[in-house]
Amino acid sequence: VLALATFLCFVASNAHEAYAALAGLEMGITLLFLLLYLLKLDAKMRWLFWPLADIFNSVIAALFLLVVCLFAVIVKSNKGTLAGGVLGLILLVLCVVDTVLLCKKISLARPRGRNAPTR
Repeated sequence: VLALATFLCFVASNAHEAYAALAGLEMGITLLFLLLYLLKLDAKMRWLFWPLADIFNSVIAALFLLVVCLFAVIVKSNKGTLAGGVLGLILLVLCVVDTVLLCKKISLARPRGRNAPTR
């Protein structure tokens, strides 16, 4: 939802296309991961360790959001760009929190899948 709000702020303010593209891309990737986990496709496509892919996405998104949103806040060509930059920085914090929580949750030493013992 926050990525959508950031995207809409950048689009409505006629900000640089890179700002809107990054926010839209992050929104799309987040929706794809959400659908992947909701439809339990991660259990069917076991050839990729999906939590690690989610961590990789969050780290890359955080780095891009840091650069783009700092530019948006510093340049602040209008109030929409400033609002999008601030919302993007909040999204950056959520990406970092997501990375930390996923790193704490996963363990590469324990088995994965349905046969894994539960705690």
